[in-house]
Amino acid sequence: MSMAPTHGTTPEARPAFEAVRFEDDTGELCLVDQTLLPGEVRTIRLVEAAQVREAIYELRVRGAPAIGIAAAYGAYLGARRSAARDTAGIEGDFAAACALLRAARPTAVNLGWALQRMERRFQAEKDRPQSELLAALRREADGIRAEDEEVCRRIGENGLALLGRGWGLLTHCNAGALATARYGTALAPIYLGQERGYGFRVFADETRPLLQGARLTAWELHAAGVDVTVICDNMAATVMSQHRVQAVLVGCDRVAANGDTANKIGTLGVAIIARHYGIPFYVHAPLSTIDAACPDGSAIPIEERPEAEVTERWYRQRMTPPGVRAYNPAFDVTPHGLISAIVTERGVIVPPFGEGIKATLA
Repeated sequence: MSMAPTHGTTPEARPAFEAVRFEDDTGELCLVDQTLLPGEVRTIRLVEAAQVREAIYELRVRGAPAIGIAAAYGAYLGARRSAARDTAGIEGDFAAACALLRAARPTAVNLGWALQRMERRFQAEKDRPQSELLAALRREADGIRAEDEEVCRRIGENGLALLGRGWGLLTHCNAGALATARYGTALAPIYLGQERGYGFRVFADETRPLLQGARLTAWELHAAGVDVTVICDNMAATVMSQHRVQAVLVGCDRVAANGDTANKIGTLGVAIIARHYGIPFYVHAPLSTIDAACPDGSAIPIEERPEAEVTERWYRQRMTPPGVRAYNPAFDVTPHGLISAIVTERGVIVPPFGEGIKATLA
């Protein structure tokens, strides 16, 4: 079933940075390079779809909503940079750009969702003059970005209604302003709570192997004045057992029709521990991450990434013996039975999730 959305004031404490934006004057897609945080804040400027694909795969931009936004602008750049003089030629270059971008990361459903929107817009406008076609594609990409910002604000309002003042909150990975157009999904209630004096105490799992919690969540929450403490992933059970955590907040990259969710590797373990200690486990998901055609978590494709991310990425020397293999799935699936609620922009979905998801999408 689904609970009605709550309503509140628009948050004032907006993050000072924009993870994804398009520069009108130069025609460049500007991204905060998240591989360099927290040591360096650098904006990279991209003008070709291939550059956007590289940025998505290499995690310079990450988080399901931000990936979708970047892909939409990448598709637009594929058409804009086409040297073809006729619509058929532009369509070929646009289709090639979409195919390149779609293959960058398979688990996040927002990527394919955003590209489908761009492809539909192209087909609807393809008989117009080239300048009007490009303008329509740009408006569609801008719309995807603007919608995400509003979606995240509403998720924040709905998620905050589930939390109490002074609570300790545990997060895994990064589902904040760096992962979206603004505010974030799982971090949106924290931003709103900070603005309204809730006094949250946040424990951020470091999130091995890429340390999105230690590098990214801690960076952006600290900059916003939030009380945030980084813990190693294997410390989550300890802080829960010490009654320091009253709720777990996570984002997700795909929600199956039955409520199973795919999120950053390690989320499943956090959910199991939270269930053991009777702590609510809240998944924050824009409706664009719900894949109604995916029956359950077993059908969600799980991306595997290079072994070097585990063995040597953050170190001056290799951390494992030469010749020893490393297994590096980027995501895991949390069964719906471990989830207390799924927070969307249209309200909070509670079990039974299959019925609630259908009703919310309708």
